[in-house]
Amino acid sequence: LTDGIVYILACRIGPFLHKYIKKFHNHGFKVWVNPDGHEWKRAKWSAPVRKYWKVSEKLMVKNADFLICDSKSIEEYIHEDYRKYNPQTTFIAYGADITPSTLKQDDKKVVDWFNKHDVKLNEYFLIVGRFVPENNYETMIKEFMKSKVNKDLVIITNVEKNAFYNSLKEETHFENDKRIKFVGTVYDAELLKFIRENALGYLHGHSVGGTNPSLLEALGSTKINLLYNVGFNKEVGEDSSLYWSLEDGSLANKLNEVEEISTEKEENFGKLAKQQIIDNYSWEKIVNDYEEQFMRG
Repeated sequence: LTDGIVYILACRIGPFLHKYIKKFHNHGFKVWVNPDGHEWKRAKWSAPVRKYWKVSEKLMVKNADFLICDSKSIEEYIHEDYRKYNPQTTFIAYGADITPSTLKQDDKKVVDWFNKHDVKLNEYFLIVGRFVPENNYETMIKEFMKSKVNKDLVIITNVEKNAFYNSLKEETHFENDKRIKFVGTVYDAELLKFIRENALGYLHGHSVGGTNPSLLEALGSTKINLLYNVGFNKEVGEDSSLYWSLEDGSLANKLNEVEEISTEKEENFGKLAKQQIIDNYSWEKIVNDYEEQFMRG
């Protein structure tokens, strides 16, 4: 085979890429890389592993012919931190859809799930994501406990054998707040979409990723989205979402505001969020962007 593209996802193999780059080029292959997010910032990795990720990222950027960044903020970071390599880049995000859930509120699986967890439609805030420190669960839980909202906080995540869960439980005693409900995972896509659609608001605390799929899913399904104010999230949500910081009381105040929000404003936020997906993150757009980029080579 000659003339093609080797497309590598994430920056795992930086120290080894240079060994193969000439061979790829000799056979007419270009090497493209999607750098993903700031893997070297993730708390789940030990210090040596985080150091490896950073070095590996550097070498991937250095040796790649082209980089496709899933976030504009990541693309800016690549150019700022690795300008000496003059990286060639473009931005193509992930996609999502705004198709409503096929489930209705009287469907058995819906009734069973909501009854099991003692949750009522439109009477809960929602978090969906891995239970790791960099997703700011500590801040979200503490701020929710400070808030005056008379709603539940439904947390869809897997905390089995999770040391972070145990340490946070000891520090905050959130188990004493009956509003906070860890409900495990939901792998049924239609049920998860229904849960998103019927949440009063979605809380997103991710801080080290690029364009996060769970955020796109929330914008496509949930009317009010409260996002941690970092570049990765701001570029996705734009004016369709509310933003909070790590400052004491920031999220608690937003939660109090959302509970009192008018139906008109709630509907408007929902329309803006879905329009964001239609305009910038539809699968049709993402696929077309990739097709055009691969055709250009």
